[in-house]
Amino acid sequence: MLIKSVVIKKDNLTTVDESCTLEQALTILEQSGYRCVPILDESGKIFRGNIYKMHIYRHKSNGGDMSLPVTHLLKNATKFIYLDSSFFKVFFTIKELPYIAVLDKNHQFYGILTHSTLLNILAQSWNVQEGSYVLTVASAGRHGDLALMTKIISKFSSIASCITLDIGKDEFIRRTMFTLPAGTTEKTTEDIIAALEKKDFKVVEIENLAKEV
Repeated sequence: MLIKSVVIKKDNLTTVDESCTLEQALTILEQSGYRCVPILDESGKIFRGNIYKMHIYRHKSNGGDMSLPVTHLLKNATKFIYLDSSFFKVFFTIKELPYIAVLDKNHQFYGILTHSTLLNILAQSWNVQEGSYVLTVASAGRHGDLALMTKIISKFSSIASCITLDIGKDEFIRRTMFTLPAGTTEKTTEDIIAALEKKDFKVVEIENLAKEV
């Protein structure tokens, strides 16, 4: 995954200096409209963590001292990735965060990758704009299953994209989603389904992308 091309760089971000008080940080958050911003050290190079508007509000409503340094409510100090991190590292680190901090090879703060950007990348992998139907095929995860499924489909059509989900869950070990290219007819799709099921693969869902977008 080429993270650098989708990162919002530090110069284009609202950040908070670690020397700021909670009161000052709250003002910055309210003016920016963001619910969370990165905290950097005084050099502006080192990522310290994140500060959330919600946590400051809660602290203030409980009568907390607003002159305390912003680091008093610092969160997500270990939640960061590097510019050369793998897609899997990115995906499993960001989880419920609004964004993940991105560091360069010198461990300095480079910018952020937002949750919405990651979702857009995943959406593109479905190839919705270039697809017609998406077939979700359940298999037992045997050696060679994926090769056999793609061989069957390729007899009738090319494959626009392929994603394997929920390995090790439910009564089936794997669900593989095949996106068929734009222009694939309903008849061809039905032929593919019949051929797959003849080989004991179960097509558990059929999505018509023309009706989804």
